[in-house]
Amino acid sequence: MRFQIVEMKEQDWESVRSIYEEGIATGNATFETDVPEWEAWNDNHLKECRLVATDGGRPLGWAALSPVSSRYAYRGVAEVSVYVTNQARSRGVGKALLEALIEASERQGVWSLQAGIFPENTASIALHKACGFREVGRREKIGKLHGQWRDVVLLECRSRNVGTDGW
Repeated sequence: MRFQIVEMKEQDWESVRSIYEEGIATGNATFETDVPEWEAWNDNHLKECRLVATDGGRPLGWAALSPVSSRYAYRGVAEVSVYVTNQARSRGVGKALLEALIEASERQGVWSLQAGIFPENTASIALHKACGFREVGRREKIGKLHGQWRDVVLLECRSRNVGTDGW
């Protein structure tokens, strides 16, 4: 599959929203049950690390980072979101997005990425591990989705280029 990865713009929101809705509908992508409005989504994601994969202008997936904390000590730690439309899954789009997001994060001084993934989402766990993430634990019954307690597998990826100075 041929596609390109570009910086996400506000005008991409409707496509991003649609792909996000597909992920929510699976029941294994997020605790979210509704896609937020643009303003809320925009406020909760880093401005510098937002990507869209497109094929001739047709959106195939998106990736973005959220800060994990407003505390200064955690300024270089971010949480990963990667979503791929149903029609483009298992075609390398997610891996290309995640690899590009890792590169973009390092350009912005991010030294540690984390992902919380439902254990049932084995494809996403495998994708993250293929891109250098390691499993650091499992958060049991961390939240409810549709009235059911759900676990989350916590993965992280430490930069080999940023924050290696012994801080």
